[in-house]
Amino acid sequence: MPATDTAARPDTGARTDEAADLINGARDRIDSLDDRIIGLIQERMAVSAVIQEARITSGGRRVNLSREMEVLGHYREALGRPGTALAMTLLELCRGRV
Repeated sequence: MPATDTAARPDTGARTDEAADLINGARDRIDSLDDRIIGLIQERMAVSAVIQEARITSGGRRVNLSREMEVLGHYREALGRPGTALAMTLLELCRGRV
C-alpha cells in the first residue's frame, strides 16, 4: 500500500519514508563515487606533474597544447559541451593557469 504522508522531509525533499530512504541510499552512493572521482583526479594531477617535469627537464615547454586539445576533444565527445568545461577544469588543476 503506498504511503500517504505528504509532508516533505527537509533533508531529502521526499514526501514519503520510502522515497526518503531511496534518496538517502542514492546519496550515499554518490558520495562514494565522488570520493573515488576525487582520488582519480589527485592521481591524474600526480601523473601530470611527472610528465611536466620530464618535459621541462628535457628542454621542452611545460604545456603541450596539441595534447590538451586531444583531451578537450575526448571529454567533449563523451560528455558534450559540459565535458569541455570539465576537461578545462581538470587541465587547470593538473597544470595551473597558463
